[in-house]
Amino acid sequence: MPRSRHPGTPVRRPTPYVELNHVLDALLKGVRERLADNFVGLYLQGSFAIGDADEASDCDFIAVTRRDLTDEEIAVLQAMHGAIHELPHPAWRGHLEGSYVPADILRRWSTTPRDPPGAPPRPHDWADPGLGGAPPRAYPLVYLDHGARTLVRSEHDNTQVVRWTLRERGVVLAGPDPRTLIDFVSAADLRAEVRPAMDLALGLGLEPMTMVAWQAFWVGLYCRMLHTLATGVVHSKAAGAAWAVEHADRTAKSREAMERVLEARRQGAKGPHGGPTAAAVLGPRPGRFASNPIRPGGRGRRG
Repeated sequence: MPRSRHPGTPVRRPTPYVELNHVLDALLKGVRERLADNFVGLYLQGSFAIGDADEASDCDFIAVTRRDLTDEEIAVLQAMHGAIHELPHPAWRGHLEGSYVPADILRRWSTTPRDPPGAPPRPHDWADPGLGGAPPRAYPLVYLDHGARTLVRSEHDNTQVVRWTLRERGVVLAGPDPRTLIDFVSAADLRAEVRPAMDLALGLGLEPMTMVAWQAFWVGLYCRMLHTLATGVVHSKAAGAAWAVEHADRTAKSREAMERVLEARRQGAKGPHGGPTAAAVLGPRPGRFASNPIRPGGRGRRG
């Protein structure tokens, strides 16, 4: 993966894929022109920052703004993203996924403010379109899903994992060093976020999974979360899977725990998201997944 020699320096060829770089050029030019003085920077996070990206990967971006977007700015950006879908690069033009983040919101994760300025408070039954209908918790960013043409409000990228990845591994397309934009994210911060995410993943109901691609996605995601719990660092799904193979005994225990969760679901035991909690089936948190980390290699499909 091409990386700048000096942190904060833009990378001329940010990915190994020529056509994707053309798409990113169009994105950068379009965002700069449409946001004008509201533009702070544009960055890659996710698999193209951490590594292990391939032709099937999302290209995760973060556009940092001085203030939240107005309705007029959202409208012109939606038109721009629609135009990107018409570029002569079919392999990549629909692979962009990312968020527009006000700089003060990006600085550190918080549950306050919870709603954009001037917007009415979201009701408790508000369903996040980027997080499978999750209720409101933190600030909703302006978000573009993989393959989508329409921008929506979602908390999808308002996470510690995204902040760590952008701060520690982000690829600068334009703008200042992301370390100047984001406060330090500790291993404890990451673990505190990942463990509830495991609860949520288990609570979504992982059976049946008829598509092999979805099976691979969930297995890779869970391996990565376990790897982060063990190391306090964000790794790729590929690195997480390699770590899981190296620690096969714990992988077996995790599989058994997931099977217990599914059995509990079949018998009607419910947790806060419709399924039993991971804490109940995976055991106590302290020291549970401590081990020697392997060298991370990056991330695969869907972050």
